[in-house]
Amino acid sequence: MSDPAGALAYIGLGSNLEAPRDQLERALEALAVLPLSTLLAHSSLYASAPVGPQDQPDFVNAVVALRTRLSPLALLDQLQALEQRHRRVRLRHWGPRTLDLDLLSYADLNLQTPRLTLPHPQRLARRFVLEPLAEIAPTLVLDGIPVGERAAALAHQPLHRLPA
Repeated sequence: MSDPAGALAYIGLGSNLEAPRDQLERALEALAVLPLSTLLAHSSLYASAPVGPQDQPDFVNAVVALRTRLSPLALLDQLQALEQRHRRVRLRHWGPRTLDLDLLSYADLNLQTPRLTLPHPQRLARRFVLEPLAEIAPTLVLDGIPVGERAAALAHQPLHRLPA
């Protein structure tokens, strides 16, 4: 990371248990005071159908832009600690959760470790990531394609912006 101000990271947020909208609003407040980091922007809240098992409530999702001097793994540690403070329990893959925080990207870093893959391997396949990301970073280009075009290509995936 060569920028002394820190790396630009994008984080996806999701919740479908215990008042999901409240979960995300509290998570946004916590991300705004993350050590060595500045919350630059957050998207609107969106409702989406669950990925994976359909026997669970719909999700509320958002994306944030964060400038951070934390390393990728230190940022991941902070995100997982925040999930734990929201009583996240991992009972099954893609199952219901009080709070899910996914590190979508960290600067232009490509990384693959047992704990973290960057950029997030599913970010380009999920409208609930791309549309909020396009809202806060409309000029962002992902693998040569503008984020808005990527989101539009997934219009078949149900998603709607929630009222403020």
